[in-house]
Amino acid sequence: MIADQSAGGDLAALVASYVVDVPDFPEPGIVFKDLTPLFAAPEAFEQVTAWFAEVGKRAGVGAGVGAVVGIESRGFLLGAPAALALQVPFIPIRKAGKLPRAVLEESYDLEYGTATLAVHSDAFSAGTPVLIVDDVLATGGTAVAASALVRRGGGEVVGFAFLLELAFLAGRHRLGSAAASSLIVA
Repeated sequence: MIADQSAGGDLAALVASYVVDVPDFPEPGIVFKDLTPLFAAPEAFEQVTAWFAEVGKRAGVGAGVGAVVGIESRGFLLGAPAALALQVPFIPIRKAGKLPRAVLEESYDLEYGTATLAVHSDAFSAGTPVLIVDDVLATGGTAVAASALVRRGGGEVVGFAFLLELAFLAGRHRLGSAAASSLIVA
């Protein structure tokens, strides 16, 4: 594993030491990246939160981003503390059927199936610069769907931040012109 140039190798190496590969989950041929050991290590998790907040400061124009979006579910664990550190709103993007009010929805393909994401239709103010946060960038389908929801809701995607990028799946090329940062690139 190598770190994104902006991340700093020491933090990437520390975080990589907490990632556990689980073969054949959720189905044969998939290697699931279990991050629960990282969330159980407060000092490492705090450093990860600071890294995501720094990405948010760099991604936005002027004072940084105006909101952080976290994609269900591990994107919530990474995005919410980053939003708090940045003192901006946190906006959850959830799986379909989980939000109680009017929503925008976007369907997309996964490396092992299809899914639909949703966000409250009133979640974004027009032109709000948004950082999209998730745990893993694989094929890019989830991030692209989240980006489409932000745009349809009136926000402006100014950056993406991922804990781990699986470069062999080439998801980064699907993200468009917004800056994308990954703490670990494997």
